[in-house]
Amino acid sequence: MTENVGSTPPVDDPGWRRALPWLGVACRLVLAGVWITAGALKLPDLTESVRAVQAYKLLPTGLASVVGYGLPPLEIAVGLLLLAGLFTRYAAVVSGLLQVAFIIGISSAWARGMSIDCGCFGNGGELAAGQSPNYFWEILRDVGLLLASAILVLRPRTPLSVDRWIRGA
Repeated sequence: MTENVGSTPPVDDPGWRRALPWLGVACRLVLAGVWITAGALKLPDLTESVRAVQAYKLLPTGLASVVGYGLPPLEIAVGLLLLAGLFTRYAAVVSGLLQVAFIIGISSAWARGMSIDCGCFGNGGELAAGQSPNYFWEILRDVGLLLASAILVLRPRTPLSVDRWIRGA
């Protein structure tokens, strides 16, 4: 009989099955923290949020204003839903769609040679002279958050969630 020393346990291993729901909890909490923080930092000065959206030069001015004003409350709402584990799949879908939009926006700015702050956690707009954008790391971060959202879309039932409490499981 051969032994797989040092190999990864098979996916059907009961230990992995017990760990997967806790991976979902971790995804929920990380995403919740990111969304609540991002929205809360933008909320005190929504005109800065509008300016950050307009800096990408992807949307007409009127639509950029609507997005700039609406994004912080949406981010906070998604974060609170994920924190509570309420409507987890729907909140994760919105989270994922927002991440896709941010990845497209940042990639577009990078491809067009723009030098802007992403505005992800407030501020945004043109960078000061001598500053350079961190587009690669911003995109990498957003891809990671997109993957966390995808995990919750596929496996929304997690321990320590209102969804689970409502369903009695």
